[in-house]
Amino acid sequence: MVETIPSFGLGTFRVDAEKTVNSVKSALQLGYRHIDTAKFYNNEESVGKGVRDSGIPREDIWVTTKVWHDQLRREDVVKSLVESHRKLNIGTIDLALVHWPSPDSVVPIAETIAGFQDAQKQGLIRHFGVSNFTAPLLEEALKAPGGEGIVTNQFEISPFLANRKLVEATQKLGVKATAYMPLGESRAHKDPTLNEIAKKHGVTAAQVTFAWLLSRDIVVLSASTNPEHQQVNWDSQKLKLDADDIEKIDALDEGERHAKPPFAPKW
Repeated sequence: MVETIPSFGLGTFRVDAEKTVNSVKSALQLGYRHIDTAKFYNNEESVGKGVRDSGIPREDIWVTTKVWHDQLRREDVVKSLVESHRKLNIGTIDLALVHWPSPDSVVPIAETIAGFQDAQKQGLIRHFGVSNFTAPLLEEALKAPGGEGIVTNQFEISPFLANRKLVEATQKLGVKATAYMPLGESRAHKDPTLNEIAKKHGVTAAQVTFAWLLSRDIVVLSASTNPEHQQVNWDSQKLKLDADDIEKIDALDEGERHAKPPFAPKW
């Protein structure tokens, strides 16, 4: 059984159902052991099929899903996870996250955590965590009854949104930081600095970006449906950047945020 979040995972946001099955299956067969989905993505059934069809033992795979922000009441959390459990059809879900914090904190985080604990007792999930939580919201969640069970805070991190304060605050609180949209909505592929570093190492700009995140002890969610690209992304774990590389990448930070729905917290 995988007991900690694997540091390199496959994200499935905006991947249609048909492609999701094959992309999950191919990623797992290449060595990935962490698959990230959400109820909101509408592809949990496909993720589950990809896991089952991969031939990889279920206990070797870490699957994360999420509960949408309008289902954070205690009983609604359980209902959401009952549905996710049924759709995934892979047994107990390894990790469930609050996808976005309750807008204006209408639902107390303590109530949501109680729902996750109920889901744990029912065998629906093993672990729980949060996503898109600011440092103050994360601190509040950790202080709530059962909050010590939070294992990660997943949020947007890329060379163009290094999110240093939130990464440092999350890690200082003993919680893993997980990065989504690590390539800045594909901007990394074209960035001159990243490509210059990539050329120096004989790799791709995406590999440089993932290696930079891994060097900061951040869990990476890469997104690709192409097996060849999945393999290239996976190989970024072998890349070691030097201090000069990291300094150049750090200088790219300009606070460019892509995930900014109207219900997002005030960053």
